[in-house]
Amino acid sequence: MELMHQIKPLLRSLRLSGVMDTLEVRNQQAIAEKISYLDFLALLVQDEVERRRMKQLEHRLKKARFSSDMTLEDFDFSFNPTINRHQILDLATATFVERKENIFFIGPAGVGKTHLASALAHQACRRGFDVLFVKTPQLLRHLAASHADGSWDAKLSHYLKPDLLILDDWGLKPLGHPAADDLYEIICGASGIRVG
Repeated sequence: MELMHQIKPLLRSLRLSGVMDTLEVRNQQAIAEKISYLDFLALLVQDEVERRRMKQLEHRLKKARFSSDMTLEDFDFSFNPTINRHQILDLATATFVERKENIFFIGPAGVGKTHLASALAHQACRRGFDVLFVKTPQLLRHLAASHADGSWDAKLSHYLKPDLLILDDWGLKPLGHPAADDLYEIICGASGIRVG
């Protein structure tokens, strides 16, 4: 037990909290199952890798600003049988993000567009992509304000920075100037999902 107390500060200084959290359990497992030293080390390293992967996913989900409880696993395809399940599952691979393609979900209110967009955003986060989910009117307000204070380039860059930009409530209101121009710049510069 003395050795365990000596190891923990060292793990903390190396920022190996995943190892620190599971060390005692893995030690008991190694003793009970007579695991080799190398296998024991492999288990500890896997624990740390998994902890870091989950931490990165949590960070990406928080930064994306979407409802993370709307996942593909929770989507009821029987609710709207006109949705092509195979096509949605293909989009869930996020290859469209790698190819920098735009996706549009168009239809009346209440058919599942926002849920699907959120679910695909969640999948993209799981695959390591940075995502930003924003209501289109909010984006346009921010860009309009940035024209006034001279921060337009920085604000545009903020919206174009993520790998995937999801614009919800697309096309609900007519666009005037400069909103139409701003939206054009966003579309030309970002791959993403537009929900109308």
